Amino acid sequence: MTDFLEIRKQFPILDQEVHGHRLVYFDSSATAQKPQCVIDAESEFYETINAGVHRGAHELASRSTVAFEQARAKVAKLVGAGYEEGGEEVVVTAGATAGLNLLATAIGNASLGRGGEAAKRFAVGPGDEIVVSKAEHHSVLLPFQELALRTGATLKWFDLTDDGRVRSDTANEVITERTKVVAVTHISNVTGAITDIAPIVKRAHEVGAIFILDACQSVPHLKIDFHAMDVDFAAWSAHKMYGPTGVGFLYGKRELLEALPPASFGGSMVELAWMDKPAQYMAPPERFEAGTQPVAQVVAAGVAADWMRGIGMENLMAHERTITDELLKIGEVPGFRIIGPADAKDRVGTVSFDVDGVHPHDVGQFFDAQGIAVRVGHHCAQPVHRHFGLFASTRASTGIYNTVDEAKQVVDVAAKVRPFFEV
Repeated sequence: MTDFLEIRKQFPILDQEVHGHRLVYFDSSATAQKPQCVIDAESEFYETINAGVHRGAHELASRSTVAFEQARAKVAKLVGAGYEEGGEEVVVTAGATAGLNLLATAIGNASLGRGGEAAKRFAVGPGDEIVVSKAEHHSVLLPFQELALRTGATLKWFDLTDDGRVRSDTANEVITERTKVVAVTHISNVTGAITDIAPIVKRAHEVGAIFILDACQSVPHLKIDFHAMDVDFAAWSAHKMYGPTGVGFLYGKRELLEALPPASFGGSMVELAWMDKPAQYMAPPERFEAGTQPVAQVVAAGVAADWMRGIGMENLMAHERTITDELLKIGEVPGFRIIGPADAKDRVGTVSFDVDGVHPHDVGQFFDAQGIAVRVGHHCAQPVHRHFGLFASTRASTGIYNTVDEAKQVVDVAAKVRPFFEV
């Protein structure tokens, strides 16, 4: 049996007090804390290797390249992406936002005729449709909204149920023969609801559209297999899966990555360059990795991926379900309304709530004064808040290090908020 109290001890940042209270961290949807092995991996890289990848003939450069590519393979294993069979399908990015912008920019380049015959499958223009949902993080909504504006395509979206779930049941109506791109979140960073993506993927492929998944909130919490899910592309961040900041990953089916034109240009992504004709670019994933890579962070992210797989995603999921059950009791506190599904079915432990009569920032500061770190604001997802008639909320989100007692503490503190503010 997995001992999660022992796992918790691997996180040195949690061994401190905040405002005279033992730190309780419930902001993992924003960024997860790092186990000591991840911290050590990044530090050790700087101490022993620290060289660029895919360039240089000296020993450190060689060791750096090996470590970088081994880390890529570890991350690929975590999400069921091809690597060892010779079809590299994971691109290193600066984060999920960078990966999604990469796709929107590359599709825009294809729409301008870049990339040759193979890239025409990505082209969008007037009369075409791009589909998102009201649940999207701005990192999904804005890049594809801008792509629609640049190309003359029409932006459409899935509506939400009363409790904030993406209306997957309307896939046949929302996605039409004119749809070229569908970009949808796997798990909302506000409601915690898991999107039933199967009917959306199926319909997208029926009409020949590209399906893009925002996997930021699912890779840290669910067992993921992108091949089995049949998604075309997926983006996520290392810092939410217990890895370092400043790095993320973009999964793409190999044949699609090979057809997609580059989005950024510079060193390491070009095979041949001339003054008088267009350059010849590298094969994926290098084609999409211009410039100097965050090698230390990628190596540490590989350690994080291995660490998660060592614990077992099924074990992690079961542990977090227990915490979520307790955390959802916050909806029973008078004056508190959960923003999203009120039970633990098909959701993760991202629990946003509105407090009648108290501003979310005041709620967050009250929790902070008790040593509990929660998130306040619109969480970079304004349309889903408007769906609930709100502009902002307070959010408590679970990680592998949280305990049932901590969740009970959150509910206990919640009960004191409105009396403190004399509401």
